[in-house]
Amino acid sequence: MSNIEIRKVETKKELTRFIDVHYDLYEGNEYDAPNLFMDDMNTLRKDKNAAFEFCEAEYFIAYKDGKAVGRVAAIINHKANEKWDRKDVRFGWIDFIDDIEVSGALLKAVEDWGRSKGMKQCVGPLGFTDMDPEGMLTDGFDQLGTMTTPYNYDYYPKHMDKLGGWEKDNDYIECKLPVPKEVPAKYAKIAKMIQDRYGLRVKKLKNRKEVFEGGYGQKIFDVINVCYKDLYGFSELTQKQIDQYVDMYLSFVDYNIITLIEDSTCDNKLVGIGITIPSLTKALQKCRRGRLFPFGWWHILRALKFHKTKVVDCLLVGVLPEYRKKGANALLFSDLIPRFVEYGWEWGETQVEMETNHAVQSQWSELDVTIHKRRRVYKKAL
Repeated sequence: MSNIEIRKVETKKELTRFIDVHYDLYEGNEYDAPNLFMDDMNTLRKDKNAAFEFCEAEYFIAYKDGKAVGRVAAIINHKANEKWDRKDVRFGWIDFIDDIEVSGALLKAVEDWGRSKGMKQCVGPLGFTDMDPEGMLTDGFDQLGTMTTPYNYDYYPKHMDKLGGWEKDNDYIECKLPVPKEVPAKYAKIAKMIQDRYGLRVKKLKNRKEVFEGGYGQKIFDVINVCYKDLYGFSELTQKQIDQYVDMYLSFVDYNIITLIEDSTCDNKLVGIGITIPSLTKALQKCRRGRLFPFGWWHILRALKFHKTKVVDCLLVGVLPEYRKKGANALLFSDLIPRFVEYGWEWGETQVEMETNHAVQSQWSELDVTIHKRRRVYKKAL
């Protein structure tokens, strides 16, 4: 008889326990980039996350012999379901010890809740939206995680295979990009050509005023809504979400390593974005249990302001469809690469890219790209 108990999260104290499960399981892990506690709390709280305008969710913790040994979030994104004509319940924020009864009980809790809501399929790992972590790591267990892509132990996908009924819904890759000492000749040539021929120009943000009062924060996420609209599982960001993400992503960044592309022939229309940040993985590992205090804030500050890392994360990169064939990406990289060299960064890390998205992968063609991680979103009929 199983001694696994699944409890639904009902209180803020229980939500804290839910978040802490990850820190318990991964304490001291050299590859995991643990989320900041306050970030997870703000994402998971129904009165804080703007995604709850069109999502609903429940959270479950697995207990064995009275000890928390796993967790999972069950999420329904009604907007995405409507857009893609699906009836999916998502699972995310999943962690568990190496015990098939625990992983099975957690996923069953999601499946049962999804059925009670009329859902026909369970998919995951996914978050509320594309801005949340997605995919289960299936290859690259000896590679550093990033702030936006979750790490998991190698037994996770083995459990998915053993549990039965789960199959591939979507696969992602992540790439490692060495920073060249100078801009590759092809990028430099294309960058000059498109400036002369098409009137495309680099726009550098100078301060917070341009972002928050000058409207560039809004413009950036308007571009993201267009660029990402056809990607797997994407649902258009609402105005409330955009306001939230502008504050989340653009209030602390180094504007020197944000590059925007404008079309000077079309009222300086924003057509491309390249938002990069220093890797925070090592700093996050030094934030005890994801807390900024007493000393976690200092490690984050050193990475953000003093560039005490060798890695840069390519956080959000996108060019409007009609400008991709014009080579606007080359203009982005031609501006960013010298800044990476100046800061002493040795390599860049892409975020998740669909394995079938060859157009995105081709933009790295002039760099010595290594695919160093793979992750999968699973599906199961209910």
